[in-house]
Amino acid sequence: MTDSTVEPKEVPAATPVDAPSDERLSDLLIASTSVVERLDLEVVLRRIVEAGMTLVGARYGALGVISPDGGLERFIHVGIDEESAKHIGHLPVGLGVLGAVITDREPIRAAHLGSDPRSVGFPAHHPVMDSFLGVPVRVGSHIYGNLYLTNAERGTFTAADQELVVALAATAGIAIENARMYDSARTREIWNATIADVMSAMLDVDGANVLDVIAARVAALIDADLVAVAVPLGAHQLILSTVYGISAAELQGHAYAVEGTLTGRALRTREALSVQNEPADTIFDGQPALGPTVAIPLYAADEALGVLMVSRRPDGRAFTAADLEMAFAFATQASIALEVVRAREDRKRAETTRDRARIARDLHDHVIQRLFGTGLALQAVSATVDRVASEAIESQIDVIDAAIKDIRTAIFALGSGERRGTKRLRDRVLDVVAEVSDSWMTPVRVAFEGPLDNVIEDGLDDDLVAVLRELLTNVAKHAEAERVGVVIQLADDRVELTVSDDGVGIPHGVTRSGLANIAERARLRAGSCDVVSSAEAGTSVRWRVPIEPSTGPLR
Repeated sequence: MTDSTVEPKEVPAATPVDAPSDERLSDLLIASTSVVERLDLEVVLRRIVEAGMTLVGARYGALGVISPDGGLERFIHVGIDEESAKHIGHLPVGLGVLGAVITDREPIRAAHLGSDPRSVGFPAHHPVMDSFLGVPVRVGSHIYGNLYLTNAERGTFTAADQELVVALAATAGIAIENARMYDSARTREIWNATIADVMSAMLDVDGANVLDVIAARVAALIDADLVAVAVPLGAHQLILSTVYGISAAELQGHAYAVEGTLTGRALRTREALSVQNEPADTIFDGQPALGPTVAIPLYAADEALGVLMVSRRPDGRAFTAADLEMAFAFATQASIALEVVRAREDRKRAETTRDRARIARDLHDHVIQRLFGTGLALQAVSATVDRVASEAIESQIDVIDAAIKDIRTAIFALGSGERRGTKRLRDRVLDVVAEVSDSWMTPVRVAFEGPLDNVIEDGLDDDLVAVLRELLTNVAKHAEAERVGVVIQLADDRVELTVSDDGVGIPHGVTRSGLANIAERARLRAGSCDVVSSAEAGTSVRWRVPIEPSTGPLR
């Protein structure tokens, strides 16, 4: 007998049921590569959803980003078109099975969503969804969000599908962390560039325009839909002095109460603050709905200059911790730059004051004395000539006297200086004249006599400006005049405003409501208002009131 040896056959190892095939592992590698090859966070999040759907053959997919309070802060969805999404209404907030993935922090796989006891159903217009697979996406030890997949092409999701998606979620966590680091670095870079640009621009502007410059530069460089500056208006209100972006025309110049607003809190705490949304009309009537918003207080030393607001649309990307950190740095740097601007303005003001004082001294010590001496010499000569020549000389002496009076008025104006935050009466008068007569062919002749800026106060300056505006507006509307003159002078203890024109006069029978208001202002100050008008000579209105009002300023 011959012994024969039979070699044992090699038995293959048992294959786990439903283990991913080499082809599917290759698909996982491709999906993972597509996720990690981009650094833009918005793109990465959407690619995670698309990669998961492709990997396991899902009809719908979404990634819910978990908010600090445990709900869903954002919901990136794929498979539902925008029109259908609008009909559905608000996005999920993290209830039902979606909420179970958040709370359990473990994958959940269901063959039929409707039969799961945790299901809360779907809103109207929502597409039918049956099979479900939800997997947490971890960034380090922290769960960043959850990947949701529904309606498997093969009917249900298998254990192999779950294994593949868990592996993809691990890669997604690394991709998200890298994208967040990149996003933070890019945010800092943008804010640093903005800070540098604003600081540079502020060195070339005056104090009156500095807040406008800040808002304009921030609007140009920061990703925002609305940039505005709110400045204090008294102790309890803010007014939007500068607005760029959505609804700018409607918001410009709008005033609102400080109490209970983000801008008010930022001004009080002197810290950059943020909110996720500002629903329409919550701050004031007509306020548009705003999304993520940052409020940055602007101070010069201890003086609150205003609040810079940077907002995005309701569906806009939230401001990150890096945004808030850089916004606070921006506020600090802006405060320093504002102090530099203020110091520069003070230095210019001091130099201007010194120049004014020097000019006033020269006018008084040299020009007036020479003119006065010339006048005396002419008077002496007039006594030695005939009557006709004497009258001519006397008329020139009157011209010299008028010139001396004008120069003394200029000396008073130069000596009055300029105080921060105030405007001299002369400047206010000239502003009104320029505003009303901007389109006139012939400029208005304006004359001042006496130290008006030094003695007119207690609200009398407001009345003077109001009366002047009313009179010039009447001339513009009705007079058809070619020449208009304005004279404001001190006469004893009274101030006198005269506005004259060479127009068509005031027709008989015309209602004089505007002139009646002017006369009433004079009466309340124990003064008078005289109107002389004719078609041939035009109209002259003389408004006179005591410098010390008898009944106090008008309220």
